[in-house]
Amino acid sequence: MMDAEVSVLLHCAAWRGLLESQVQVELSERFNRQTDPTLARQIEEVWTERVSKEPWLFNGSKFRLHSFHLASPASVSSSSVTPKPPPCTHSPHVPILDHAEDQEGELNSRKSTEENSCTSDSLHDTAQNNLDRGNTHVNQAENTENTDDQETGPLLTLRLGLTCYKDYLGTNWSCRAAELRQLGEVEFGDALALLAQPLGVGAVLCTDDGQVVLIRRSQRVAEAGGLLDIPGGHPEPKVVCERLGQAVCEEQISVDMMQQRLVVSELFSSVCAEIRDEVNVPLSSLGEPVLMGVALNHTSAGRPSAEFYVSCSLTADEVRKLYWKGGAEAHESTDIVFLSKTEVLQLDRSRPLWSELCPSAKGAVLLYQTVKPDGERGQSRRQETQLIASEDASR
Repeated sequence: MMDAEVSVLLHCAAWRGLLESQVQVELSERFNRQTDPTLARQIEEVWTERVSKEPWLFNGSKFRLHSFHLASPASVSSSSVTPKPPPCTHSPHVPILDHAEDQEGELNSRKSTEENSCTSDSLHDTAQNNLDRGNTHVNQAENTENTDDQETGPLLTLRLGLTCYKDYLGTNWSCRAAELRQLGEVEFGDALALLAQPLGVGAVLCTDDGQVVLIRRSQRVAEAGGLLDIPGGHPEPKVVCERLGQAVCEEQISVDMMQQRLVVSELFSSVCAEIRDEVNVPLSSLGEPVLMGVALNHTSAGRPSAEFYVSCSLTADEVRKLYWKGGAEAHESTDIVFLSKTEVLQLDRSRPLWSELCPSAKGAVLLYQTVKPDGERGQSRRQETQLIASEDASR
């Protein structure tokens, strides 16, 4: 299914999603946004104008997704491929690594996609083609011994730098985003080099009676007002620093202040915190987040968002009652809507509801349909073990 607003950058269907222990990050200033004096002045001008109209805005620090490495389900011990100079290709240019042979052809694949990477459409096509290619191998991958998540180490490495909300407004959300993409390609050989690319998080929240939670965004929010969304937000570098006992202001945060394992923890815990604040569901009612993959929002120049599946021990009626009591961020939405799992799995562009979804919700739905994270994780491995045990007993 194609949609110009969104595409899937990577999915973890071979493992029905990844747990926190299966994800790691690499933090480096090398993964920060490139800039120049002219662009810096333009960003300041955009920010000054925006704050004059909306004085409540503040410039929060965010994590910047630069690139990733996803292990091949056929070979968990696969090694990461280091791109050639100029600087390491940003995430939308990196193919999904679903097979060992994909690693060998990664540089050639990247070269072919970079040649057409100056428009959102080309990024969309590349990511969608990767998604389609990966889907043809999912059934094979699910039967490998690596599906038992208790026996695997980190499978996904996210390469992260730092950015901020001000830079996001002045680049990805700027009317000059297309121009900045072209300039990034010319100056750095990377269409995304000048963009903020803050990494967001979102959750497909499923109730105990099989209903998926959507919320209708307020008309007062900055983006996608009035559309249906999933609970979501951003992991916060400041939270990581605070957990390390560092009291710093947003502008002073640097990558060397943080521990990589705590960044992964913040990535997973932040999505639960967003559910608590936006839907008013207590953390004690939420299951362990399962990372389905990363989707790209092309209405904001390909901004990435990590999408999770989170189960809830409450029924839809119980969640509805809690929502209407109001949470910490109740002002960001005006209504709550429930869809059955079956409805979500069947949702596509032919359904009227699809046009009511904001891009982040569309990306999460695409990943949910692909990854099917609520299936039994490691089922094929356990069935195989049981079969062997049964045969041994019969001998």
